[in-house]
Amino acid sequence: MAQDGLEELLRGEKGAWDAFVRRYAGLVVAAVRSVAREAAEIEDLAQEVFLRLCKDDFRLLRSFDPARAGLSTWITIVARSTARDAMRRHRPVSVPIEAVPEGRLAIDPVEPARKLKLPEALLSPRQREILTMLYDREMEVFEVAAELGIDPQSVRSAHHKAMIKLRAYFKAEIK
Repeated sequence: MAQDGLEELLRGEKGAWDAFVRRYAGLVVAAVRSVAREAAEIEDLAQEVFLRLCKDDFRLLRSFDPARAGLSTWITIVARSTARDAMRRHRPVSVPIEAVPEGRLAIDPVEPARKLKLPEALLSPRQREILTMLYDREMEVFEVAAELGIDPQSVRSAHHKAMIKLRAYFKAEIK
């Protein structure tokens, strides 16, 4: 669109607006299609782009600076950002987890393909016991501490040291 056509458009001439829409409708549709896939969404988003361009006496369109970009490039950027903003605003409302039936959340337990065999001397008996309680019996740290009669920080420390040993062992195994 020539600069004089843009000036006519900004003055509010209906014929200039109609010509502008005819000229750039395909570009706007292509730009919003990169954000949305459904035909109805694309049409609505394209309309929202044109609405945004003419809103408040063409305030956004008046901000176009030909020294920074061509009009087609600028319209493409405006169309994509308008479409993204609209898609964010219209995201479906999430359902609270409490409202989802438990059966839909359940997953089948996964059993390891084979049981790992560790060298006897790799972990201390206390470390083995703590790992068994934490992972096989699925106990919490405070429960393990209470059952063993030790401080919860001692459980965390033994767990941490055992994990360091296991990581080092398996790292060496992989190499």
